[in-house]
Amino acid sequence: MSYRFDFDSTHRILRCRFEGCVTDDELKEYYLAAGRLVAVKDPTFAITDFTAADSVDVSPGTVRELASLPPVMTDHDRIRCVVAPSDKVFGLARMFELQGEGTRANLHVVRTMKEALAILGVQAPEFGPVKTS
Repeated sequence: MSYRFDFDSTHRILRCRFEGCVTDDELKEYYLAAGRLVAVKDPTFAITDFTAADSVDVSPGTVRELASLPPVMTDHDRIRCVVAPSDKVFGLARMFELQGEGTRANLHVVRTMKEALAILGVQAPEFGPVKTS
């Protein structure tokens, strides 16, 4: 598994951090796991962080498929950020943003965690690990 979740209970931020090689199957698995955690944790904010991903072997078809699904966080007012430092991941994340803009109005694609936290209005989150099962 190339991802792990953590949660800041003070600011109610659910974060997923990808590491190593990210594949189509892992991205799909993450999407399902994120849905389960959102139902349990009811976060106000969500961050998907690709900073530690060494490679992202994800097809545009998978990105379009996931964007066509209902959003993991159904409340349109809740802010979601994707931290995409590489050009490839940034492009895929923007594709996801554009494909799903009708159901994900508060999705932001940024290059750094600092930018994501600025959008959320949080300066010093304190994340703790979350089990997915």
